Amino acid sequence: MAHGNHQLDTSIEIVTPENVSFRYHVAGPFRRLPAFLIDLALQAVLLMIAAMGVQFMSVAFGLSGFFLGMGGFLIFWFVLSWFYGGLFETYWNGQTPGKRLMRIRVIGTDGQPINGLQAVLRNLLRAIDCQPMYMFSLNRQLIMAGFLYQFGLFSTLMNNRFQRLGDLAAGTMVIVEERQWFQGIIQIDEPDVIRLVQQIPPSFQASPSLARALAAYVQRRLAFPAMRRIEVARHLAEPLARRFGLPEGINPDHLLCAAYQRAFITDTPGDVVEPVSPFAKTASLAIDAASAGRMPVEVGESPFAALPTSEGSRP
Repeated sequence: MAHGNHQLDTSIEIVTPENVSFRYHVAGPFRRLPAFLIDLALQAVLLMIAAMGVQFMSVAFGLSGFFLGMGGFLIFWFVLSWFYGGLFETYWNGQTPGKRLMRIRVIGTDGQPINGLQAVLRNLLRAIDCQPMYMFSLNRQLIMAGFLYQFGLFSTLMNNRFQRLGDLAAGTMVIVEERQWFQGIIQIDEPDVIRLVQQIPPSFQASPSLARALAAYVQRRLAFPAMRRIEVARHLAEPLARRFGLPEGINPDHLLCAAYQRAFITDTPGDVVEPVSPFAKTASLAIDAASAGRMPVEVGESPFAALPTSEGSRP
């Protein structure tokens, strides 16, 4: 009896407001478990250090030092237990130390970086995801308690984004980061592009998704013939032309290059901004101009990654 080959698809495609499509690989439970254990181990180490601090205070200041240290320890334990993940994911753009080591990140279901409310909410609801609690006895004197995480595991298996209950409530999902190597800022000195840059408002700021698309396009455009570049760039250039109030007939390839120049290169020579991460809060994160060169940029799959090579393309 023949059976068809069915492969579990863990990729999600998201279309941004600029009509740019990005494909993300969703992190499943077994990819997220090591990150969770790393964070759990780090919290345990921090609690051990805090406990040693309590012991030091009790030795140094007696009973009053013990009570003062214990009060601080309980506050620290409360904050660590309930807000460790939320605070890290807020200020590290969707990552905790464990997630960063495992190269996964929390983003919104719309592909945008998460905000503080989403980060805190999804982590507070972990208390529900980790249920039910179970108890077991190592011996008659020692009874241990633990959590099975059955609620969260069941939830992740019931949707194609592997969202636990906290993710569903916060509108988030966990994706796998893929590293691609991008050059530093590219200076485009084509006269038509330079003229177009002056027609783009200086106040133009690219959203993270648009900045990511512009960077991916400019990095790869020279691999294609001129007519193919126009064909590829048209679907993004047309709405940009309307946004900037430009006349019809603008070369789409030149317009995307001009938008790239305006987004990442200021009017001051040598002053550049680096499109470091599509998950950054804004696309304008300043860096030192001397750091330009070949440097790794963590991005997801490029919207132009599926394009044929120049050998297989036809004008």
